[in-house]
Amino acid sequence: MNQKLSQSQIVVLTVAAAAILMITMGVRQTSGLFLLPITQSVGVTVVAFSFALAIGQFMFGLAQPIFAAIADKYGAVRVIIAGSLMMALGSFLTPYMSSSGGLLVTMGILGAAGAAAGSFSILIGIAAQRLPPEKRSFASGFINAGGSFGQFVFAPLVQVVIGASGWVTAMFFTAAAALLTIPLTWLLRDSKQEPGTPVAHVAVPHVSLSEQLRDAMRNPSYLYLHAGFFTCGFHIAFLVTHLPSDLQICGLSASVAANSLALIGLFNIAGSLVAGWLGQRYRMKYLLAAIYGSRALIVAIYMVMPKTALNVYLFAGALGFTWLATVPPTAGLVGKLFGTRYIATLFGLTLVSHQIGGFLGAWLGGVALARTGTYEWIWYADIALALLAAVINLPIREQRLEARAVLA
Repeated sequence: MNQKLSQSQIVVLTVAAAAILMITMGVRQTSGLFLLPITQSVGVTVVAFSFALAIGQFMFGLAQPIFAAIADKYGAVRVIIAGSLMMALGSFLTPYMSSSGGLLVTMGILGAAGAAAGSFSILIGIAAQRLPPEKRSFASGFINAGGSFGQFVFAPLVQVVIGASGWVTAMFFTAAAALLTIPLTWLLRDSKQEPGTPVAHVAVPHVSLSEQLRDAMRNPSYLYLHAGFFTCGFHIAFLVTHLPSDLQICGLSASVAANSLALIGLFNIAGSLVAGWLGQRYRMKYLLAAIYGSRALIVAIYMVMPKTALNVYLFAGALGFTWLATVPPTAGLVGKLFGTRYIATLFGLTLVSHQIGGFLGAWLGGVALARTGTYEWIWYADIALALLAAVINLPIREQRLEARAVLA
């Protein structure tokens, strides 16, 4: 049985996890604001900088199942603390780097891996393992909304610091912010499940992690989730990295870009909460199909609309509602597929696919800009991938798998 938590402990755990993700994603999702300042002052090319951030996208995904497996065995608090130190070190060292290789280490490896240790798979995994089943979907949405709120807060704040004091000071600011996650981990300790305490799992008792992984990789529905999440990563990484540059090409100011990122984060708070709420009432595979399909429509409208500040803000709001709304239903489906014993690891693996897509979105955006001077063909690719993701989620065997997920 799960260790029973009081209502107040459930609230504290959920809010603390959301606050940690707010800082982690707030720092991480503002990296695109540094593209032009760093390339103009350091001398690295846009392609080189984009490649460093693309490696960061991949590292962010690759590190999550690794840290999740460590957290499943030794506890999440130590993992989150280690990650905050890595993320802070990456930001602190970036101003001292004058080459693409240096940026690759600080922003592409240290910062990204550190963010992975305090990100979705770890924090939503904590909630899934410790909360009763009826509260998991909404809690996942609430925690996910914390990451969106971080983007809403940090994007304009970092842009203000860049404008007032330069990008170096802004990097030191993000390093200090990353350390704020450490005291928040103490709130997670209050409801900590001791190592060895049994947790919810599928009907097969005492299944090992290696056995669960083999089962997962043979399950078509789990692989469909991976394919859809790949598109999500491509979409988000391309926009976070290149939307500021795309808007400046269209003649809009840097403040419009920062405000747009903030609006995406703000509206995704609502989108995440709604997705978490709907996940308790409707088939999650249909929610995912609707989210991906709406993204294709929103991007298509963006491509043909006049690029005024108001129109861009409307685009950002509409896009934000779907931004990370895929996370609660994806995590929820992983729980339905295999139970919650190894959900942090298994959901972390879907994030590897997400971040492979992120690698391609961040890198190919820079390649497209360098070779053609625009992002047009990347936008078309984004629409096509979103439509494919909408279709590929439909065959997921959600109802049959619900019957398998017998909770202890």
